[in-house]
Amino acid sequence: QVQLVESGGGLVQPGGSLRLSCAASGSIFSIYAMGWYRQAPGKQRELVAAIGSGGSTNYADSVKGRFTISRDNAKKMVYLQMNSLKPEDTAVYYCNAHIPAIIDYWGQGTQVTVSS
Repeated sequence: QVQLVESGGGLVQPGGSLRLSCAASGSIFSIYAMGWYRQAPGKQRELVAAIGSGGSTNYADSVKGRFTISRDNAKKMVYLQMNSLKPEDTAVYYCNAHIPAIIDYWGQGTQVTVSS
């Protein structure tokens, strides 16, 4: 069992930065692939960034060059550094931990609002 708690969301002006954090509980954190997803009002949840157990990363085209995902296995933490934020980045951001085709865990989400 893994529990995920996100933090770091808030209101930021266009062009600003935020750093989201996801704290995981439970054992064997390092074996999970981790990801950040987001869901804007009226839209489907979409993958923003993912990092594998070995550290490989992938990003949605819309955030490449602006967002960076990282993990600290010793602290059981995953981070999403978001720079050059745009109004279209406004959404609830969710942390995800999974082992493909086996198990999936989600956090409760944190709101990110980009507005002047």
